[in-house]
Amino acid sequence: MRVFTPALALLLAASPGWAQQKAGKRAAPAKAEKAAPSKWPIATLEVEGLHNYPKEQVLAVAALKIGQLADKADFEAARDRLVATGVFETVGYRFAPAAAGAGYAASLQVVEAEPMYPAAFDGLQLPLAEVQDWLRARDPLFGAKLAATTAVLERYSRTLEELLATKNRKEKVVARLVPDATGHYLITFGPATALPVVAEVRFEGNQLVTTKALLDSISGVAYGTAYTELGFRQLLDTSIRPLYEAKGLLRVAFTKISTEKDANVKGLVIKVTVEEGERYTLSKVQLAPNPATDANRDNLLKVAKFKLDAPADFLEIGTALKRIARLMQRNGYMRADATVDRAINDKLKTVELTITIHEGPQFTFGKLAIEGLDLHGEAAVKKLWGMKEGKPFDADYPDYFLSRIREDGLFDNLRKTKSVARVDEATHVVDVTLQLN
Repeated sequence: MRVFTPALALLLAASPGWAQQKAGKRAAPAKAEKAAPSKWPIATLEVEGLHNYPKEQVLAVAALKIGQLADKADFEAARDRLVATGVFETVGYRFAPAAAGAGYAASLQVVEAEPMYPAAFDGLQLPLAEVQDWLRARDPLFGAKLAATTAVLERYSRTLEELLATKNRKEKVVARLVPDATGHYLITFGPATALPVVAEVRFEGNQLVTTKALLDSISGVAYGTAYTELGFRQLLDTSIRPLYEAKGLLRVAFTKISTEKDANVKGLVIKVTVEEGERYTLSKVQLAPNPATDANRDNLLKVAKFKLDAPADFLEIGTALKRIARLMQRNGYMRADATVDRAINDKLKTVELTITIHEGPQFTFGKLAIEGLDLHGEAAVKKLWGMKEGKPFDADYPDYFLSRIREDGLFDNLRKTKSVARVDEATHVVDVTLQLN
């Protein structure tokens, strides 16, 4: 028994007539044949090129599913729906007979629009959960990050206006791409009206950090800036929280932020209630396993000078991380840095640290060049130079070497010295030029 498959249907639809009429004779009327079906079920369905969106969300927007009867027009309609979202640079599709001959093996090919930024909602005066639920119910592709395309930003702005309309608030919403307190960008959705500026900040509840210290820290970054609660809280985290963490007050919280119009100038008075919390001590520090540093673990911790069983001063801890990174740089790891993870024990009021060293490639010393001296002086300097070609490059050594030359008075009338490192990122070789004038 022969089975009529999509492959056979496509073949017959594309083939020219195979019964030809003989010259001079009228062809007998052909018997009406049953038309081949124009749609076939989708047997398999994939989405290629996804990085930021789950397959299920994309298919929900495309309105395609396994078992659905589909033809070219259905796949084109699915493509158009995805393009209209604004979250994809390009969208394509393929469909062909499935291996089992029971329908189509179909796939969508997408290229996601980039870059994507975190989404924030500020000034809407609505609970964040309500805003997110509203958007999620109307757009399966809604997530923590959004593509900054015109179509996306305008669609979400209009959708949020619809939400405000349900509250009898006829307000225009706009999207803004703005930097946060750390210099990273985010998309904020808020009222289109001009934002008020910060005229004054007042603190209450603080005892262990003086009001003067708080105001000195916040005034330079907040006064005169446009106010949103999200943005202001970020400023508190970057400028005020470190003052408390330097004293081991790791659970400091800014429990209430209220605003009022300034009576004297055009702007807002921001009132911040501080809950300082209790002091935490540093109980343990360990290095995360790393083949590049395991043999030097004890020396790295010794250089860092962490103070155990003392208040967890994260200002000093930051300095300790810089000491670790500098020691790595002196061993050729010029791009090394160190980061810290905290494990806070609220019952014991202690914190344990795990330090992760990101060493990067190891650089070696290449060649030494000297400018400003005659041949005899150049030879004398090269004889004193201690770093050997092919050995790990010590990032501190060139300036240390020049300081010794000045201190020892090896050259008369030496007015200025400078070292210039030429770093080859491809070969990881560093050549040094000493300028002595």
